Amino acid sequence: MIARYLRVFEGADPAWFYVHIACQISGYALGVGGWGLGLKLGSESAGLTYQPHRNIGIAIFALATLQVFALFLRPDPKNKYRVYWNVYHHSIGYSVIVLAIVNIFKGLNILKPATGWKTGYIVIIAILGGVALVLEAITWAIVLRRRKRNHSYGNGTNGNGLQL
Repeated sequence: MIARYLRVFEGADPAWFYVHIACQISGYALGVGGWGLGLKLGSESAGLTYQPHRNIGIAIFALATLQVFALFLRPDPKNKYRVYWNVYHHSIGYSVIVLAIVNIFKGLNILKPATGWKTGYIVIIAILGGVALVLEAITWAIVLRRRKRNHSYGNGTNGNGLQL
């Protein structure tokens, strides 16, 4: 959410990028911990395998690791291939988020904790979704206002200095 919503503020550059990286490293470290816990629990549960939960976990770990290594292949912003890298980066990132949400529900169904845990998780996801909706509206308002301001000069560019 930091990269998506903080970077539209002109004064937030390059801080948003470093905060994004810090959150991603923290998230990856937690994911590695979850992966390790899954391996430990799996080895202690001989003959008992929750295949969908396990497979989704493997996919999440593989995609997250791929995402980390993609940082080393990130082209310069002005590179003609940067648009393809951005599509890749966003697609993998959103896929990991969706898979993680689904897999946590799968894990909760396996553990069958008290109802409060699942309800609490749903509330957290709903709050994050609501915050994302509000931030999306604010972001679009800023972008459209900036686009209108830059377009009002009639200089024949698209606001980024590129000729239309």
